[in-house]
Amino acid sequence: MADLVIGPRLYSCCNCRNHVALHDDVISKAFQGRNGRAFLFSHAMNVMVGPKEDRHLMTGLHTVADVYCSDCHEVLGWKYERAYEETQKYKEGKFILEKSKIVKEDW
Repeated sequence: MADLVIGPRLYSCCNCRNHVALHDDVISKAFQGRNGRAFLFSHAMNVMVGPKEDRHLMTGLHTVADVYCSDCHEVLGWKYERAYEETQKYKEGKFILEKSKIVKEDW
């Protein structure tokens, strides 16, 4: 009997199916995006990061940059560039991808 080879579980852009994140990089599924639930990822791939801007989010002031699919340019979420409150520093360099903007690929 042949061994079943299972690749990494991926998340893709909801618009064009470009692979944008690995399930193994999910830190939390308990975040809030602009349009509902969002996931915090340690890494993202095949994305472009827009210009930095300060935003007042639910957890305080942060410097963030919107994250776009590198293929279709759909806004998927944002990257935390800086957290001003000490308790929020763990988010720096991490990515928020909105649940409504990503789909599970092949799992």
